[in-house]
Amino acid sequence: MERILIALLPDFVGKEVIVKGWVHRIRQLGGINFVILRDRTGTVQTVFQKSEELSGIRNEMVVEVGGKVVSEPRAPGGIEIHVNSCRLLGDVYYGTSIPLEISNQRAFDRAELGPVLEHRPLSLRNSKVQAIFKIESELIWAFRQFLKQRGFTEIFTPKIVASGTEGGAELFKVEYFEKTAYLAQSPQFYKQIMVGVFERVFEVGHVYRAEKHDTSRHLNEYLSLDYEMGFIDDEQDVIAVEIELLKYMFSHTKKVCGAELELWGAEVPEFDTIPQITLKNALQLLEEKYGKRAKSKADLDPEGEMLICKYFKEETGTELVYITHYPTSKRPVYTMPDDKNPEVTRSFDLLFKGLEVTTGSQRIHDYAMLVKNMEKFGLKPEDFDFYLQVFKYGMPPHGGLAIGAERLTKQLLDLPNIRMAALFPRDRTRITP
Repeated sequence: MERILIALLPDFVGKEVIVKGWVHRIRQLGGINFVILRDRTGTVQTVFQKSEELSGIRNEMVVEVGGKVVSEPRAPGGIEIHVNSCRLLGDVYYGTSIPLEISNQRAFDRAELGPVLEHRPLSLRNSKVQAIFKIESELIWAFRQFLKQRGFTEIFTPKIVASGTEGGAELFKVEYFEKTAYLAQSPQFYKQIMVGVFERVFEVGHVYRAEKHDTSRHLNEYLSLDYEMGFIDDEQDVIAVEIELLKYMFSHTKKVCGAELELWGAEVPEFDTIPQITLKNALQLLEEKYGKRAKSKADLDPEGEMLICKYFKEETGTELVYITHYPTSKRPVYTMPDDKNPEVTRSFDLLFKGLEVTTGSQRIHDYAMLVKNMEKFGLKPEDFDFYLQVFKYGMPPHGGLAIGAERLTKQLLDLPNIRMAALFPRDRTRITP
């Protein structure tokens, strides 16, 4: 008999079936013996006729259960299986108790994040934790789907590189035979090169930042959702694509992950457009509205980001807002200066509920201008020959952005820590499991 997935069991009421999965929970109530079984699609209540049949069965064992599907309004999901056979497929070896109560949501929610991450192969089996990554998976699927429908080509760029896109700072060194190499902090150079090939490209890939942060919003390895597009007028073309992209990503995820979103009590943003404010005006607004004087004129601090999003939530109903026109000195060397004021750039960040989830800009596409800017930044153009060569052969005006997948997921679900949105997070102190 062929295995039936738990989610399909309502179609088999009155029929004999075989289901396979993990023992999620064991209960004995009033002389009736229940085993809640779990597979990748959900859980089902199974009923064993005799208590001795439960002898030796333990949580997280992998079993095959055969029996009849019966309608039972009192059971979770309105059905249960009356068991006539049970076969062990995979045993457990965890001693007398399981490290995390993954089948008891209240107990699991009380667990500290440290043990949850230390026992990650187990904690990922918790339904609420699984929901995070089902949602994240669908967000990424929709990112790919939207861009492919609009003429973007997916690319796969190197993660072992000779230098960094920001001029060599905050890089992890790698011993590469007789040379020193680095882990890529961005696919930026390669994205731009490929604009000269396909015009519109995107990538889903890990990037690495050797920053010594240890906060609830930073990871040292994270999943970056990048796209780059040619033949633009300015950065507003890049922003316009992202607004439609986010609508698509959120709409798709709401459609296919309703149950998972409900587990987290998450509300999916709905908007026609996303407001914009220049960094200069944002700093002025913070001082006038909230009495917050900026320590730096070059960026917003975390409190400032929260307050700006609060303001636009009250004024426009959305907690998404673009901050534009960052100073030239604080943006990467390839960022296009504003033609009206060269002290600022045609760049932007997107804030979502008080956290930056996107950074992007129009890029410099002229070879001579890019070389001059590198020299202005104190960089040696000869160190970037592989990157600069494409600009010698004609490049269209172009720009792009990067979205942090974990940050986007974190903010959508209001997770307190970004590590919760990474399968196996890598941070200042953690490189296992």
